[in-house]
Amino acid sequence: MTAHRVLAGAAVLAALAVPAAAQPSGAASCSGCHAGAGPVPSLEGRPAAEIAAAMAAFRSGERPATVMDRIAKGFTDDETRAIAEWLAAQDHRDHAARP
Repeated sequence: MTAHRVLAGAAVLAALAVPAAAQPSGAASCSGCHAGAGPVPSLEGRPAAEIAAAMAAFRSGERPATVMDRIAKGFTDDETRAIAEWLAAQDHRDHAARP
């Protein structure tokens, strides 16, 4: 093997050894409704900016809601951003089926 192939192989193994980002505090509460198994859309794989903007709109009352306005008020901007980025990084297989 050439040194190039050895280095490339080592880089691939190192990438595989990196653990997935840990679920941020509060993100588990989203899966109760947004697991994708019902009429509420899954949030996994959606753009982080879209999720964060929706949460901000719920928090301010700009976006009508039944419970999301109250839930959104429980998170700081930093917590919302962390959760949105984590959700965006999750793999969601049925993107085309989402509203």
